Amino acid sequence: MTLVTVVDLTAGPEVGFLPLLSLGPAFASLVGGIRRTALIGLLALVLCLSLAAFDGLLDSVRGFTATVSVIGVGAAGLAAAAVRQRHESELASVRSIAEVAQRVLLRPVPRAAGHLRVAVSYTSAVAEARIGGDLYEVVNSPTGVRVLVGDVQGKGLEAVETAAVVLAAFREAAYDEPDLPAVSARLERAVNRHMPAERFVTAVLLETHEDRTVTVLNHGHPSPLVVRADGAARLAEPPETSPPLGLGLDVKPPAPYCLALGRGDQLLLYTDGVTEARDPDGRFYPLQRRSFLLREASPDSALESLRRDLVRHVGGPLHDDAAMLLLRYRGG
Repeated sequence: MTLVTVVDLTAGPEVGFLPLLSLGPAFASLVGGIRRTALIGLLALVLCLSLAAFDGLLDSVRGFTATVSVIGVGAAGLAAAAVRQRHESELASVRSIAEVAQRVLLRPVPRAAGHLRVAVSYTSAVAEARIGGDLYEVVNSPTGVRVLVGDVQGKGLEAVETAAVVLAAFREAAYDEPDLPAVSARLERAVNRHMPAERFVTAVLLETHEDRTVTVLNHGHPSPLVVRADGAARLAEPPETSPPLGLGLDVKPPAPYCLALGRGDQLLLYTDGVTEARDPDGRFYPLQRRSFLLREASPDSALESLRRDLVRHVGGPLHDDAAMLLLRYRGG
């Protein structure tokens, strides 16, 4: 509006820029509220009438056209600002409800659990979402710290609903059941009872013990990564492959196997959204070779470094949810 005014005053009425004053209220409706749009529209109208009078066009067709243009665009801007504000208010309400649902589904994990320090990272492939089909939980049970990391087959709201079923069953079973195979069996029953036949869940379950060992059950999930205090990293692969949860009650349960964690050792649990992330050339993310990023003193900082490196490797938004949970033995 200032530029149009300066041009009109310097170049004269022959330029014919007066209708462009309507750009003021038009742009104001995109970023401002109703009051701000109305004030800028009124200012544009005053400038238009003043310049038309200065140029001697107030009683001409050109002056009338410019005035009508400013009034019309200003009125349309007011209507647009009102609609935008109403939509923004509705979106804010929906987001607040979604935030509550997200906190209920994926609760913050404890920073310390038993002899472990815990950090978690979740990157959703859906824009503006913080949860999807990946899930995790850490429970301080009477028999030790029990951990779950899983991945629901599929995406969208159905995957979130399935994740809620699995997490609810684990939170109850982790306190009630005497050992990890019993927790696994309870999850299997819950998944088969509540989920459609074509949907399944890969999962890793852990239980820590006082002798610094960890019992692992793997339901067709990517193997945990063990990072020793000296920097050596290896995958803790199960003795035999086992099917995911939800493929039927007659499926043979996975065999538990044990790991030993010493002071400063780390255990990284993750979903396939990490290891199957590809760079623009189609190469998978080399998680085992990037384990040196976990050497930072703070588990949260270490996991954040790994997450940023993963995003740089992809070179854009992730194509699948990526959850990572880091357990670091703190000794004592």
